[in-house]
Amino acid sequence: MDMDVWKIEREGYEPENTADNGNRFLIGNGSIGVRGTLEEYKKDRMVAVNLAGIYDRAPNQTWREPINAPNGFYATLEGQGNILKHKQSLYFRHGIHSRETVYEQAVLKIERFCSMAEPHILCQRIHVELTGKPAKPMKLICGIDSDVWDINGPHLTDFEATAGEILHVSALTSEMRIPITVKERCNRGQDEILVSGDSVFRVFNVRENFVIERIIAVNGELTPGSYDEKLAEHSAFWDNLWDSSAVKITGDPVAQLSLNYSLYHLHSIAPRHAESRSIPARGLSGQTYKGAVFWDAEIFLMPFFTMTEPSLARKFMMYRIDSISGALSKAAGLGYNGAYFPWESQDGGTEGCTNFNVVDVFTDRPVRTYFRDGQIHISGDIVYALGKYIDWTGDTGILDKGGRDLIKACADFYLSRAHRLVKNDTLEFLDVVGPDEYHERVHNNAFTNRIAAYTLGRAGYDFDVRQPRIRDGIIEQFDGYFDLEDVSLDVIRSRIKHPKEYWGTQNGVAYATQIIKQADVLALMQLFANEYSDEEVRRNWEYYEPRTEHGSSLSACMYALGACRFGRADLAYPLFMKSARSDLDGGGKSWAGNIYIGGTHPAAAGGAYMIATQGFAGLRYNGDELVLNPTLPESIDSLDFPFIFRGKRAYARVSRERSEIRMG
Repeated sequence: MDMDVWKIEREGYEPENTADNGNRFLIGNGSIGVRGTLEEYKKDRMVAVNLAGIYDRAPNQTWREPINAPNGFYATLEGQGNILKHKQSLYFRHGIHSRETVYEQAVLKIERFCSMAEPHILCQRIHVELTGKPAKPMKLICGIDSDVWDINGPHLTDFEATAGEILHVSALTSEMRIPITVKERCNRGQDEILVSGDSVFRVFNVRENFVIERIIAVNGELTPGSYDEKLAEHSAFWDNLWDSSAVKITGDPVAQLSLNYSLYHLHSIAPRHAESRSIPARGLSGQTYKGAVFWDAEIFLMPFFTMTEPSLARKFMMYRIDSISGALSKAAGLGYNGAYFPWESQDGGTEGCTNFNVVDVFTDRPVRTYFRDGQIHISGDIVYALGKYIDWTGDTGILDKGGRDLIKACADFYLSRAHRLVKNDTLEFLDVVGPDEYHERVHNNAFTNRIAAYTLGRAGYDFDVRQPRIRDGIIEQFDGYFDLEDVSLDVIRSRIKHPKEYWGTQNGVAYATQIIKQADVLALMQLFANEYSDEEVRRNWEYYEPRTEHGSSLSACMYALGACRFGRADLAYPLFMKSARSDLDGGGKSWAGNIYIGGTHPAAAGGAYMIATQGFAGLRYNGDELVLNPTLPESIDSLDFPFIFRGKRAYARVSRERSEIRMG
């Protein structure tokens, strides 16, 4: 049987894998993200209906995080007997989650989706089929469960639960007093209503086969229309998205499925309903990383949306432009001029990053980190993304909407933050953190210095920025990196004393060594690809890749793109699959010390798209024209994908026989 490249399935009832399955089977529409947990699960199984753009601080906490709403998808079948078979599925072409569970007395089938056509609407269809005369009474209980999962909560208070034709739960966030509402209507009358604490449920006595359909509104009103009508509108929306973004791979169905599954995740968390909002580092999979927007959005997600949905990419840039006040305040608070953007940007561009991001697993004490203070490359990352967006789309109008002021403010920050060498008037950047977060408070990180120089140049300033030391063709990641202990990853792993211990900070096992968390120099060489020859990329790849732990999902794609530069698709392919399947395969790092950092990996998904289009197909704009320079892996016969360039639709096709770009 041919593989269905638009569907994933897992068989077997596996509550022990709730964290990975919650990520794997996520559904969303940019406004709401619903973890792929089963309908009968409670908060101990990490159930989350995650709301985009709404942040709140729980009592006795020092930071805000996004809100998880009451779960309107809750449903359980009581008296059904033991589980005989179970299957969970996601048809990701249309973002439809389904499960089928065979019990001793019944088969339970449930389908659900987050409407792409109506971002505040959730839909669910429940089908109960009896397998014989029940030996004892059976009940289906479904409704709104208000006992929500929180990492640092609770965030909701002042609940009110009412029942009638419409089930209704309302609450307020504990700090900001933001109203949260969940409403539900059902196409079938229940036998009784159960109000339990702050939750409300319908109860159906199961005497025969039946189907119920439920429409749920989160922070909005219930709208007319049946389940089937809303499903048709939702599916049509997805079809339009795939028409302008799906990548067709021939010869390798696993790669085909993995890549478009990655793109599904990007589409399902994109905030199309908002005028200026971006995508958090963990998407809408929960409260990890405080629901904040990192540099991931500009460097790893922007390329996909710029090429397939430029109007949405513009919104990401407007999010940064509209929230520049937070960056101005952050810089001023540290004694600098200009705009220093938050490392973890929350509502209004406020800084969500604290000074203590890791807990020591041995002492259970918070550890001082310097992500907030030292990752100054974030302002340059935003300017870089804005520049690339303008170069690709031709949308210079965004400069008049605040883009020009943003570039100038970021450049002014770098001038204020820099140290100037008296002997030759060269700028240095000291006490920084580059993309490799295992080495904090370093001087002249090569990536940071280059992104700062780019920003200064884009603003029209003419300053020399300190260049990195080069030894035998290898760019030194930062001053003194070559003097650190040069050991293998195996040696570092042998020094680990606790499975959750963090490798960075001054007490971490990697800090005094050349072992790095993720691509740093290779990220530099990808962003400024025209400045490095294929041979220079190869030499640096061969030096840094064995010293890279790939402790971040952002890492693999940069090394894959580098391998494509020097014609080694065989090296790039496993890194491509690592990126594309980061949420399919599960696992990976879920802890930094005692801090939970699990969730989906949008940056890896965006990285997989970059590998396919920029790496395997070799698509780039050289300033004059679009060109293709393919490096296809052995398993892939051809790549076809649509994109938009300068407002015009285009198609690229790459095969072993020929490569072409068609406009229109």
